Amino acid sequence: MCNFAPPFELRGAYKSINLLNFTEFDLDPDLLDGLDALNFKTATPIQERAIPLILAGKDLIGVAQTGTGKTAAFVLPVLHKILTSNEANYTQALVIVPTRELASQIEKVIEAYSYFTGVSCIAIYGGGKGAEFTQEKVALTSGADIIIATPGRLIAHMNLGYVNFSRLRFLILDEADRMLDMGFQPDLLTIIGKVNPQRQSLMFSATMPPSVLKLAKTMLRNPEMITIALSKPAEGVSQHVYMVQDRLKIPLLTDILKDKGGQRIVIFGSTKLAVSMVFKQLNARRFSVGQISSDLEQSEREQVMLDFRNRKVDILVATDVLSRGIDVDGIDMVINYDVPRDAEDYVHRIGRTARAERKGAALTLISPVDSLRFKRIEALIGKPVERLPLPEHLAAEAAKMKEEPRKSTGSSGRSGRPGNTGRSKTGPKKK
Repeated sequence: MCNFAPPFELRGAYKSINLLNFTEFDLDPDLLDGLDALNFKTATPIQERAIPLILAGKDLIGVAQTGTGKTAAFVLPVLHKILTSNEANYTQALVIVPTRELASQIEKVIEAYSYFTGVSCIAIYGGGKGAEFTQEKVALTSGADIIIATPGRLIAHMNLGYVNFSRLRFLILDEADRMLDMGFQPDLLTIIGKVNPQRQSLMFSATMPPSVLKLAKTMLRNPEMITIALSKPAEGVSQHVYMVQDRLKIPLLTDILKDKGGQRIVIFGSTKLAVSMVFKQLNARRFSVGQISSDLEQSEREQVMLDFRNRKVDILVATDVLSRGIDVDGIDMVINYDVPRDAEDYVHRIGRTARAERKGAALTLISPVDSLRFKRIEALIGKPVERLPLPEHLAAEAAKMKEEPRKSTGSSGRSGRPGNTGRSKTGPKKK
């Protein structure tokens, strides 16, 4: 529930010139007190454009990548409308998100902004124990003002018959494209079909493929559309790549990290197996490292994130489940251990650094088979990314590895075993 002190990672406003001050939106005074305590002064572009439309009751599609301030763009006007409605004892706003990390993050954002108000909220997601499920049931039946939920967990509660969203005022889908990519469309359609049809609906997405547009037509009524900085990394991110064989990635990582003690670094892998392997290799080399993947229990994931935020762990290795669901201040570097499958995920990964006009670095390790995939990323971001030379000792090792296949094939270029002419020694079998 919303009764905790503002989390430290939310402190420090997004600074920009010629943007509106939050006081100009005529928000509730208690809400402005919460923003002032966080030192939030001026709105980001998406906040400046979205907040007035939401306050005016418009349905909205917001196309904006992570790091642009879109969470506050919908949280602040919804909080204001809840505070000024004098209604209580039922759930007024439902926020649907793809991952438990994002659900937890938005819950903390709401807790921070509403610190001086009486608004109640709870995040509902899987991975917990029976006690958490019971607590979620109590919140759903007693009417927490705001519910933030992952689709599967919410459906589990709805199937038990005690969830009533017939008076819901606000339905928000955040990271809509990600939810569809993860196969949540049937759950989303079920949820949309069981909430108050007269609600105000808001949809936020980093991209707008046909599947998202189709869902928007189902969910929204005469929506306004806002597009902000689509698919472009922050200007403060310096991007570089290494062309490197898979066998040399761990030695290269070791070389990159050896003088980075005390810096906050996130390493992304595309699979749970890769994350586990990188974590074990770095841990064996005595780096300060933690890992996050869906294989861990929720309590374990929360502890790793807490250690990372509190600088007890310098390096966090994670799957893409974290690329849109982490808000940690001051990440110095993002390393892509492998090229993400989706070009958009590259933007989200490196968007973890250089937030709020800070500087940051992004490195990507590209194996020969991933070259084409990275070319798609360069096409998406609209520019080539500078290639860095391998350290001398690794460049020499890479050269040796290139020579190995040639030595094994012999002068004829055949790859068979010595003496193999391609003919059977015994000749054709007699019938």
